[in-house]
Amino acid sequence: MTIIKLGFVAMSMELKNASPSKTMTYKQFSQLQNREAGLRKLERISLANITNTLRVLKHAVANDVRFYRMTSRIIPLANHSELLDWDYISPLRDALHEMGQYAKQYNMRLDFHPDHFVLINSPKKEILKNSLKTLQLHYKILKSMGIDTEHRCVMHVGGNYKETDVALERFVQNWGSVPLSIQRMIMLENDDTSFTMADALYLCEKLQIPLVFDYHHHLAYHHDKNWIQHWPRVIESWKTSPLPLKMHISSPKSEKQFRNHADFVDVNMFFDFLKEVKGSVEEIDCMIESKKKDLALFQLMREIKERNDVEIIDGASFRLK
Repeated sequence: MTIIKLGFVAMSMELKNASPSKTMTYKQFSQLQNREAGLRKLERISLANITNTLRVLKHAVANDVRFYRMTSRIIPLANHSELLDWDYISPLRDALHEMGQYAKQYNMRLDFHPDHFVLINSPKKEILKNSLKTLQLHYKILKSMGIDTEHRCVMHVGGNYKETDVALERFVQNWGSVPLSIQRMIMLENDDTSFTMADALYLCEKLQIPLVFDYHHHLAYHHDKNWIQHWPRVIESWKTSPLPLKMHISSPKSEKQFRNHADFVDVNMFFDFLKEVKGSVEEIDCMIESKKKDLALFQLMREIKERNDVEIIDGASFRLK
């Protein structure tokens, strides 16, 4: 029987005053008269974000959730071109280590999803260079937490630029510029407008990258069920990973706004997917990408507990019968 573990993204809707992505704009920073005082303020904001992330992790564990996506905005302005001399890790190392130790103590799976401007297949060298700097930031955070960095950052393929084949091959070409440590950190995801499941699998197989299958994205791009024939290839892409297969689950906001994420997950849509993959793999970690974050997970589990085709394990995981 396949075990399904649910996770949520970044923010808790239930916890109060626990934002893990407090920020300061560069405009605000540049208006401060004392640069060193500005850097110390950035460090205090970052420390507050780490503290709140730890609060969210404890909240997750209290509700049996062992799968969580951290925000990429935990250290604001870390890679800004005017602040490249800022050693942002040193003053935060102890707090990051504490957070990582807590996650390891409770066997939590943590990862990131860098913003859409991180583009490995960009035709512009400056964008590629900045993308690698952003990925390096994620790597440094994970290392400081003491977390194994392998397969911890999920990314989209990038820009299509109206030439799918060319854009895919540019990804392959640019991949050679990506340091091995960063390559091993990356997972790829199919998107809802530019690169299909098959497109992403082409890169995953060629470059030995796991595919994070997004069921909602696939339906938005295709409105059909041809994903099933590719599912064994998805499983194969995870064969050498130390982590279980990962997917994304969300539901359309409406038929008119099909690509937009709804507040909660449609349990019937979710099980349309699960009934097709039942028994194909021992475990699937499902990241919920809904507007209501942890509340969407709790609501989904309440609905799942009413079903007779599952065996409940705890507050965030179950077996498919």
